Amino acid sequence: MKRREFISKLGRASGMLAIPAVMSSGCRNAGVKRPNIVFIMSDDHAAQAIGCYGSRMNKTPNIDRLAAEGMLFENCFCTNSICTPSRAAILTGKYSHKNGVKTLDDVFDGTQTTFPGLLHKAGYYTGVVGKWHLKTEPVGFDYYHVLPGQGEYFNPHMREIGKDWENEDEWHMVEGYVTDVITDIALDFVKNRPQDKPFCLLYHHKAPHDMWEYNPKHKDLFQEDVPEPETLWDDYKNRGEAIKRVSQKIGMEETLFLHETQGDQFDGLGEKIEKLPEKERKRQSYQYFIKAYLRCVASIDENIGRFLDYLDESGLADNTIVVYTSDQGFFLGEHGLFDKRFMYEESLRMPLLVRYPQEVNPGSVNTDIVLNVDFAGTFLDFAGVSIPDDMQGKSLRALLKGNTPANWRQSMYYRYWMHRPHFNVAAHFGVRTIKYKLIYYYGLPLDAAGAVDEPTPPEWELFDLQKDPNEVNNVYSDPAFENVVRELKIGLIRLRQELGDDNDGVVITI
Repeated sequence: MKRREFISKLGRASGMLAIPAVMSSGCRNAGVKRPNIVFIMSDDHAAQAIGCYGSRMNKTPNIDRLAAEGMLFENCFCTNSICTPSRAAILTGKYSHKNGVKTLDDVFDGTQTTFPGLLHKAGYYTGVVGKWHLKTEPVGFDYYHVLPGQGEYFNPHMREIGKDWENEDEWHMVEGYVTDVITDIALDFVKNRPQDKPFCLLYHHKAPHDMWEYNPKHKDLFQEDVPEPETLWDDYKNRGEAIKRVSQKIGMEETLFLHETQGDQFDGLGEKIEKLPEKERKRQSYQYFIKAYLRCVASIDENIGRFLDYLDESGLADNTIVVYTSDQGFFLGEHGLFDKRFMYEESLRMPLLVRYPQEVNPGSVNTDIVLNVDFAGTFLDFAGVSIPDDMQGKSLRALLKGNTPANWRQSMYYRYWMHRPHFNVAAHFGVRTIKYKLIYYYGLPLDAAGAVDEPTPPEWELFDLQKDPNEVNNVYSDPAFENVVRELKIGLIRLRQELGDDNDGVVITI
């Protein structure tokens, strides 16, 4: 079923009465009731594992409620597909080269301008609970209760505001499964908030990040084999060295450690699987991985249902913007891969669902190109707070009302900086339009610390997304696409100049 047909068949829940919000001085539209904002973000939740995005693998009825009651964005993309950089881009509205977080090793500068900080100054009660993953203490929040680093799936340790951020002795353990724990804390934040202020809550899940340790109550889900993606057995015969050299491949001996680090749920599995013939090892590795992943997603969906029910029951739903997204996409076996980092669709695409009964029509779908750097400006726009000139994203408010500005972007810029190098994924950047995607693997690490014995040679890939949505046919060298290549390279140079990312010594030859 196509996602538009799916959404149109979902019912809209009844709107609830709004709780008035007090307008703070220094904001535009003084006297206008400002919405509450609930920004829900999971870690590595791919759009293809969400019902309203057409999942063939699982059902997500509670997340789907947001699509039925709001807008689904078909073409939301991240600007750097890796956790910490994406989170920094979302908070600041700036690309990685501007906010200073290019890889997992970079430390986020919390003194720079962020949308929560601006909302806090404008009178919002602000909080972040769950996954933070930015190394430095959250700034601009009235309250935080976050996981140290990646955090644990069971009985997670937490860092809470008012304690010494650097002192591990002041972390405290909360009994339970992490997705339930984070939701409990998020609900407490809303229930105990000041009643005379609008609130902004960043409600961020750890799941379904590896190592995919699921709640035992979901162990019986997915007893039958999960359908394999069309490109699980991709042989890369028409691709360059970049994808051939990576080690984030399902069933590859170097990645079997993933099955050895998930506690009792997968005890000894890696040793058993590595003895199998290559094809069967890949097939079984995929099934173990995808079932564990989807069981983690089931907990997310269940807990989002709990949270949405509370908004309805408390009368908050009508005047609360609820956003659901993930920090980036994720490979669920496509191209034989897991993880992210690449500019291929499954890694690049983010789910984005927005419900706001005051302005967003239920069951609506948007196909414009939107980015994670757009979120900050959008929240500020709805709150009546001026958007700083140095934020590089655009407000999505007009799109959410069903109106696409005449000057809306027709292409987007992506860049992944080689990290340590993790999974041996080559550094690359590229441009995507609605019809095409051009990727340049420039093959060089950011610095000597990321050097590899055999760096990937510079190479290009071009995909015709309309004729080849699975991205298995690189047509860069096809004479029929000569003019397309030229136009996309010119567009790529222009984007790099406009965004200020053209001073790295990487030269594009047209």
